[in-house]
Amino acid sequence: MTRQNRFMTRRQFGKSLGAASLAMPLLSPAILRAQATPGSETEAPQYVSTAFVTKRWEDYFDNRRNGVILVDTAGRVLHFWSEDGETYMIFPTSVPLSEELTRRGRTRIVRKVVGPEWRPTPNMLRREPDLPKYIGPGPENPLGTHAMYLSWRYYRIHGTNDTRKIGRQASNGCIGLYNEDIKILFDMAIVGTQVLLV
Repeated sequence: MTRQNRFMTRRQFGKSLGAASLAMPLLSPAILRAQATPGSETEAPQYVSTAFVTKRWEDYFDNRRNGVILVDTAGRVLHFWSEDGETYMIFPTSVPLSEELTRRGRTRIVRKVVGPEWRPTPNMLRREPDLPKYIGPGPENPLGTHAMYLSWRYYRIHGTNDTRKIGRQASNGCIGLYNEDIKILFDMAIVGTQVLLV
């Protein structure tokens, strides 16, 4: 599956599959990456996601104003619908390490940053006192290339430079995407996009 046809509009999706197969799982980058050769540049965790099933935005939101994002923490995927309803995308994600680190509920995107800076939260420093106090933008940054800050303090949807985390419980509370995927989502989502974590 190429980058050009990994994502499609809702209309294209409906035409390609037909109305009867809308509940069929989608092929995903996680499934494709699971077949990477060990030791290669594209090496990835050996797993196959079964959560790439289409969902209806109407089951989670009253409207699509500013676009909507649904994060399925159990399925480890993020769904995005544009405000006009023409674009629907599904991305594999990393999710929090444990239930106590997982926050669920409604929030929104309040800020977007290309090349984010990273600082550990006070709770992260309590758990791991040896963490660096600051990491600037670049390949060592845990937030990857792009970050979208949520209205909840310390919570973000961001990229990651450690691709082994995607599809796993691997974060301290944030939702992580492959850097190439967060760039796509970053370009589509706006400040004010509605976000729901379930």
